[in-house]
Amino acid sequence: MRKFDVITIGSGGGAKISSPAASMGLKVAVIEKDRLGGTCLNRGCIPSKMLIHPADVAIEIKEAHRFDIHNDPKFTVDFAKLIDRISATVDGDSDKIEKSYSNHPNITLYKGAAKFLENNVIEINGEQITAEKIFIAVGTRPTIPNIPGLAGTPYMTSTEALRHTTLPSSMIIIGGGYIACELGHAYAALGCKTTFLVRSKLLRHEDNEVAAEFEKTFRKYHELHLGAQPTKVEYTHHGFTVHYTLNGNNFTVSAESLLIATGISSNADTLDLINTDIELLPGNFIKVNEFLETSVPGIYSLGDCIGKYFFRHSVNFEGDYLFDYVFGGKPKTPIHYPPMPHAVFTHPQVAGVGATEEDLKTKGVDYVVGLNPYKSSAMGMALLSDHGFCKILIDRKSRKILGGHIIGPEASDMIHMIIAYMNMNGSLDDMLRTIYIHPALPEIVRNSARKAKTALDKNVVRV
Repeated sequence: MRKFDVITIGSGGGAKISSPAASMGLKVAVIEKDRLGGTCLNRGCIPSKMLIHPADVAIEIKEAHRFDIHNDPKFTVDFAKLIDRISATVDGDSDKIEKSYSNHPNITLYKGAAKFLENNVIEINGEQITAEKIFIAVGTRPTIPNIPGLAGTPYMTSTEALRHTTLPSSMIIIGGGYIACELGHAYAALGCKTTFLVRSKLLRHEDNEVAAEFEKTFRKYHELHLGAQPTKVEYTHHGFTVHYTLNGNNFTVSAESLLIATGISSNADTLDLINTDIELLPGNFIKVNEFLETSVPGIYSLGDCIGKYFFRHSVNFEGDYLFDYVFGGKPKTPIHYPPMPHAVFTHPQVAGVGATEEDLKTKGVDYVVGLNPYKSSAMGMALLSDHGFCKILIDRKSRKILGGHIIGPEASDMIHMIIAYMNMNGSLDDMLRTIYIHPALPEIVRNSARKAKTALDKNVVRV
C-alpha cells in the first residue's frame, strides 16, 4: 500500500489543499474522476458566465431601440462557434492544471473514482493508498427527477447545456432555481423560445420582494407556468412533449429540447463510505463539525458535498481555513463564516447577502427596510430603468446591517458594498457617512440607506 502525507479527493475546492501542501514539501495524492478543476471550471460558474455575457450583450442589442439606437433587424448568433470557444477555454485551463500536477515532484495524480475500503484506505484504479490526512471535496451533480418517460431520452442537464453546439428553436425547462434561470436566460436571449415548468416559484430562496420583482421582469422574456407538476415525458424525433398538472388541470407543452434543472445531489454516495465510520446527513451530505472534521480523525470534508453552501467562493473560504490550521500552524478555532453572499446571473441580475425580510419576521427581529428603485437615481434614469431595486434591512436598535438584496443591472457588483459594510460590522451610519460617486449606480445603495434612516426617524418599518 502506497502512503502519502495528504490525499485530496476532488480537484475543484480540493486544490485549496493539494497545491499549497505540495509546495510545503508534503507528498500529496490528488484523485479526480473527471476533468481537473471541478464543477466551477468545467461545468459551472466559468463556462456559464462565458455563455451568459454574450446573452446579456444580445439583450442590449435587441433593446437598443429604447435608447433611439436602431440596428439591422436581422439578429444572428454563431452558437456553435460560441460554445466551441467556451469549451476550448475551460478545457485549456483544465489541461494546464493537469500538466502542473503531473510535473510537480510532490503530487501524484490519479484519474479515476475513489472508493474507501476502510477509514484511511482508498482504492483507486486497483491500487490501495493511504494517508494520515484525507480531504474530501467531491462536490455535487444534477438531480434527475423520477418523471415517467424521462429516462433514456436525450434531455440536457446543466452539464450538456454548456456543451451543446446547436441552438434549439425551443426549450422546456423543468426547474426554477438559479441554474434553471441562468441557462434559460442565456438560451432565450440568444434566440431559443423557453418555457418554464416550475413546481413552486422562481428563485424561491430569495427575499420575497426580490422574487416577485424577478418573476414580473423574467416573464417578459420567457413563458412561465408556476405551480406546474410534470407527470410524463414523451420523446420522438420531433422533440419533447411534457405532460403536467396545474391547478388541478392537465396540460401538455412541446419543444425541440428539454433541460432538467431541479436541484443537485451530493457525490459522497460514490465513495463507498459505508466501509468507513464517516457519518452522513440526509441527502448523502457528509457530516462535519465546526472544524470541518468528519467523524473519522484525520479525514476532513469541504465544499458542496457537506451541504452548507454551494458556491465556489464558499469552498475557497473553507479550503483556506482548513489549510491554515491543519498545515499552516494557526490555532485550531471553529470556522466562522462571514456573511455569505450570492448572485444569480440572469436578466434581471440578482444578488444578496445576509438575512431576508422573511428570516427576520420568523425570528421576531425588530428591523426597518430601506428600499430604493433603480429608476429613482440619476444612473437609473440614464438606463431607462423599468425594474429593479436595492433593499437593505437594518436592526432598529443597533442600526447594524442585517441583510442586503439587489435586483437589477450590475447587482452582483453593487452587492459588494453591502458585503464590505457587513464584514466590518458596519452600521447604517457608516453607509450614510460614505461619499458615493455621482451619478454612479451605487447611489441606489446610498438612497436605500437614506430610506432606512427615514423609517427609523419616523419609527415605522418602511417609508
